[in-house]
Amino acid sequence: MALNLNKNLKLYYSIKEVAKMFDLNESTLRYWETEFPLLKPKTSGPAKVRQYQEKDIELIKLIHNLVKVRGFKLAAAKKMINANRDGADHTAEVLTRLIGVRDDLQALKKQLDYLQ
Repeated sequence: MALNLNKNLKLYYSIKEVAKMFDLNESTLRYWETEFPLLKPKTSGPAKVRQYQEKDIELIKLIHNLVKVRGFKLAAAKKMINANRDGADHTAEVLTRLIGVRDDLQALKKQLDYLQ
């Protein structure tokens, strides 16, 4: 049996780690938790330390895409997620891929400009 090197071994992420992933304030994540009922990270200990799982991070990625990238208001983002979660996920995935392709093309253009 082969070892899967692509598998993410980390099960939980702190609020600080997640905020850094998306270049957000921790307070923004806490606020999103109040606005989006699906976003409920696990809490542990008397201090109620938030522990985000992959499913939470995927939802945050979707919310971030709708609110920060595409400019939706929170109410519109909530409505879109509640009405069409699969479609919103697919749109976010397509947008992420397109941004990656754009970045690759820009890097290729720089290399071509350097050769001329």
